[in-house]
Amino acid sequence: MKEKWTLLAPYFDESYVKDKRWLAEHVTDDSYEFELITRPHPITKWHDRKEAFTPAIEWIRHWQHGVLAMRSDSVGVVTAFPQLPLVLGIYKRLRRSSKPIIAWTFNVGVFRDSGLRGVLARFGLHAVDKFVVHTRDEIALYSEHFRIPEDRFVFVPFTSSKIEQQATEREEGPFITALGSAHRDFPTLFSVVEELGIETVVAASRNALEGIDIPDVVSTPFDVTRDDCRRFAQEARLNVVPLQPKDDVSAAGYVTVIEALMMGRVLIVTDAYGMGDYVTHGETGWLVPPNDPEAMREAIETLWNDHELRERIGRQAQAMAFEQLEHSSISEHLTRLLREVRRLDERVPISDTA
Repeated sequence: MKEKWTLLAPYFDESYVKDKRWLAEHVTDDSYEFELITRPHPITKWHDRKEAFTPAIEWIRHWQHGVLAMRSDSVGVVTAFPQLPLVLGIYKRLRRSSKPIIAWTFNVGVFRDSGLRGVLARFGLHAVDKFVVHTRDEIALYSEHFRIPEDRFVFVPFTSSKIEQQATEREEGPFITALGSAHRDFPTLFSVVEELGIETVVAASRNALEGIDIPDVVSTPFDVTRDDCRRFAQEARLNVVPLQPKDDVSAAGYVTVIEALMMGRVLIVTDAYGMGDYVTHGETGWLVPPNDPEAMREAIETLWNDHELRERIGRQAQAMAFEQLEHSSISEHLTRLLREVRRLDERVPISDTA
């Protein structure tokens, strides 16, 4: 008999449930079955939000969604992001449930102590059995902040599907591209490309560029699609992800980095937010220290002018990404966690061969 688990993410709609999307589509072990539960009310998309924090009505809807999962006849729940694990944990503690909870992609982003909010977060999250994070740096940060033992956190690399090749590197009029908005250090990048006189395309939000002097060599197309961004990445000679470390921010930029690796693009990325988990300096990309224009300039000049080095790094980056960061790797990581949390449940005997 198959072991049934509930999968729960805030963006689930009928299409996700019908097609068994998200983690379920990547699991190859046929001893498990998965149910996905549609969210009762659609979530407000993050880029349409005006509030800095999740509003009360969204918390109510997270609660309604979470209750459906906890009342299911499944043996446990795998969910995503911080809000749903929090409400599931509160429900579990209030109802004295023993149903195991795994929080996948537990990316808090910006975290702060804020009175009652912090108390409720610790109360609920202490009932979560395992947290999956996508950089090793997050383990110590979250363990200390939420006062949860480090052994409840598991590093699993963020994954991506293989990306269709839409374009090739532009030989006439070469340029740099910088994609993404969150916690970017555009002033450092702009000062360097202005000094070097290199054309640069930046696809970021208006908010991320507000108040920053933009040099003449930098173009900033707004309202571009994901396909547009991937085309920029593939046509550019170099991809740069300049990051600005902040004490209250736990992660930023790794989706942009992983997609560039998947496309075999040559990356220069600030060594912050756990980027060393994805980029090996000189082999699959180039790491530069934070807030260091000289290091950024040296990296750009080195890679810009060395075709063979770029070719080698691009090949190695893509080979590593296909082997370690492709969605097919999810099956092994997830099934291992499912077995582990079931062993932690003393009510369920697990044989040595499980």
